[in-house]
Amino acid sequence: MSAVELAILGATPAFEQPLPVGQLYFPEWSAYEQAMRGIFERQYYTNQGPLTQQLEQVLQERLGVRHAICVTNATIGLLMAADALGLRGKVITPAFSFIATSQSLTWAGLEPLFCDVDPLTHQLDPVLVEALLEDNDVSAILAVNLWGDVCAQDQLRELADRRGVPLYYDSAHAFGCAVQGRAVGNFGALEVFSFHATKVLSAAEGGCVCTNDDELAARLRNIRSSYGAGHPVHVSRTANGRMSEAQAAIALLSLNSFAQTLERNRGIFAAYRDALAGLPGLRLIEPQAVSTTNYQYVVCEIDAERFGLSRDELQAVLRAENVLARRYFYPGIHRCTPYDELYPEAAERLPVTEALCAKVLQLPIGQPVDVAGARRIGQIIRAAQEQAASVRHSLGGRA
Repeated sequence: MSAVELAILGATPAFEQPLPVGQLYFPEWSAYEQAMRGIFERQYYTNQGPLTQQLEQVLQERLGVRHAICVTNATIGLLMAADALGLRGKVITPAFSFIATSQSLTWAGLEPLFCDVDPLTHQLDPVLVEALLEDNDVSAILAVNLWGDVCAQDQLRELADRRGVPLYYDSAHAFGCAVQGRAVGNFGALEVFSFHATKVLSAAEGGCVCTNDDELAARLRNIRSSYGAGHPVHVSRTANGRMSEAQAAIALLSLNSFAQTLERNRGIFAAYRDALAGLPGLRLIEPQAVSTTNYQYVVCEIDAERFGLSRDELQAVLRAENVLARRYFYPGIHRCTPYDELYPEAAERLPVTEALCAKVLQLPIGQPVDVAGARRIGQIIRAAQEQAASVRHSLGGRA
């Protein structure tokens, strides 16, 4: 039997403070204070200020893209993208994603056409995308690059080109990743990144839209409505999608330490990999299609029959230890309001999404956890499996 005593069975929690799953890398106070003082001294707080312009230039150089258009958050970026692309009708997209992916389409007056994902990579399945493209009302493919990995880029591009519709990406999970040395941000008509505090590059809140299309970039900048930013072009509507100077300042500080952040994440991920190796019924998801990953997420699948506990039971074990593991994504977008009422039949054609929503678990990685913490979490998971019968008895059906 394991020497690890579990809090759910009466022991003291392994961690005194709750461990969230987000990255939460924040700058040193002195650097943050200096940046904020500069903003107050310039008295320039928003509307494409000098720090936002600097951030866009740095992002363009780092990613090798012609245009990086910073926005207040990635959801606004996705909404702007749909408008800038001039989409109508239906857009193929996965239901296994954060709900903002589909909500951006709904806000733009579009209809998400939910597609299932690959059971091993969790990325959009090109074979199923091809079948959905037979619907003549499809105007685009909105793919999602998950877990520091990417979709089947070449196959999706070929399908989109053959049908003559744009392919664009929600790349909230993929900043800092590369495919055969080419930075994510250069694929499709455009890509949208998130700079939320839970992401590997943090502006506390924020994001950017990357594209190599000059005309598309001009439309995006005009939709964002930063006065004087770029040449004016006709757009049907505008939105206050501007990034503040405070957001840009934090993002620039985050970029300064980005290499160290990735190296730290790499070590934590490796500690999880070693600690969880060989556990029956647990599969750690590792990026397959990238040459460089950001280690932004530690995600695993729990096979209840082989592991001895369900995903939800294991989550309860970890939460008792102050490890705030998350069911990710749960529920699938197709089961969220308003999509559950609009598309009640969707679950029947999304069997992989349905299965993943019942067994995927996200573990902490980022600033709040270190290598020793990852090893400790691995020991807790092993102990939970070894003491599965006692855990189930303690839970009494509560998970």
